[in-house]
Amino acid sequence: MPLFDRPETFVGWRYLFRQRRSPSVIAATALAGVAAAVQLSLFLFKQFPPDSVAPGMLAIGGVLCLLLFCTFLFLNFFSVFTTISMTGVFWGVAALTVVLSVASGFQQEFQNKVLGVNAHILIMKYGLDFSEYRDVVNKVEQVKGVKKPVAPFVFNEMMIGHNAIRAGVIVKGVIPDKAASVLDIKDKMIEGDLSALDRPAAPREGGPVLPSILLGRELAKKLHARLGDTIVLMSPSGLDPSLWQAEGREPKVREYRVAGVFYSGFDEYDRRLVYINLAEAQALLEGGDVVTGVEMQIDDVDDSRKVARAIDRALGGSPYRIIDWRELNHNLFTALKLQKFVLTLLLFIIILVAMFGVIATMTMLVIDKTREIAIIKSMGMRSSSVAGTFQAAGMTIAAMGVAAGLGLGLAVCMIVRRYSYHLDPRVYLIDKLPVKISIMELVIIAGVTLAISFLATLIPSLRAASLRPVEGLRYE
Repeated sequence: MPLFDRPETFVGWRYLFRQRRSPSVIAATALAGVAAAVQLSLFLFKQFPPDSVAPGMLAIGGVLCLLLFCTFLFLNFFSVFTTISMTGVFWGVAALTVVLSVASGFQQEFQNKVLGVNAHILIMKYGLDFSEYRDVVNKVEQVKGVKKPVAPFVFNEMMIGHNAIRAGVIVKGVIPDKAASVLDIKDKMIEGDLSALDRPAAPREGGPVLPSILLGRELAKKLHARLGDTIVLMSPSGLDPSLWQAEGREPKVREYRVAGVFYSGFDEYDRRLVYINLAEAQALLEGGDVVTGVEMQIDDVDDSRKVARAIDRALGGSPYRIIDWRELNHNLFTALKLQKFVLTLLLFIIILVAMFGVIATMTMLVIDKTREIAIIKSMGMRSSSVAGTFQAAGMTIAAMGVAAGLGLGLAVCMIVRRYSYHLDPRVYLIDKLPVKISIMELVIIAGVTLAISFLATLIPSLRAASLRPVEGLRYE
């Protein structure tokens, strides 16, 4: 027998359904729906000045009106106590949907930003004599899952200056054509091109032709540097004045010409990272033909640990150290996972609190329907069917709340994605609030909420099933 044709489902729905609708509730529902539609339409289709606060106000107003619309819509079909229970469930589900989508968005955005300027796997060597990197590159390119080419790089802290402005930076020396295959920096360029590192840059307003350098957008703003400007780099050996006389040399300083500006969207990189040609970096560090490490992309980023182990076996282990992108950013991604877990736990507690409302509503319904329970049991209905009737009523409350909550949560996520709420990158490292909607997470939210709701309906349902007909009809 189909679920909705079963007597338990029919009777349970009849217990919840509101027979007479109030004109005032109908009017409030229509008013809230129109207000939500008007505000969200203006938000989606009207153009506003860049600094206008109107889109944010319309988005907030539209969401609040959607909340009221759903609440009044429930009141048109269900009793006040049933509506209160449904509203508690749907608000909790909506909040959980939005928070999980934002938390997943942060995880995805950080992963994209990190992999945009970092390779999937790095090979480093203990010590400073990584001169056999060409042999390492040849061996690694034969490992299954590694994409060609594998690129060597030099990585070191230096001091950068333009006019009277100074800043500490991380200088990365790369081979442009190989780096373009390993990193996404080519797609992050907003001025100039990565290939400019292969040739000297022409001056903007006179002066000699100098080697090229690429700056992050925020660093370029801090230095007040534009394309063609002269930039000074100071090598690490020159950062400690006490070593100048002891080593019998002055700081190693070189001039470069700004040939490009990139924007990764990750504030830490945009403020501190600069790129120069690999040969220039080696000359500046005066270490000879050595590199800091080699980096590569792999076919499947999720298999980074498996491929890293294969590379380790191919190289024979020590003195080489294989670092995948997860290990390189372990603290960041661990913190994001912990944050997501805590937020999920707290919001599930809100849903648990809403379940007490469901229990209270079902208990009051059992008390109110004591006489009817006694009559249908005296007519031959089994106790299990009586319990099924109230479980059907409770699960109806939960199902309606979950459906409305998921719908409202998805609507809010779409609004947030459309609005592109800006964040302070110096605090959050990224410049806008990310949202990632995961079907699996939505299924988990719905499934866990319905499972908790099923457990919540057991107590009042068992109480109804244990009621004896003589008790319900004693005073009739």
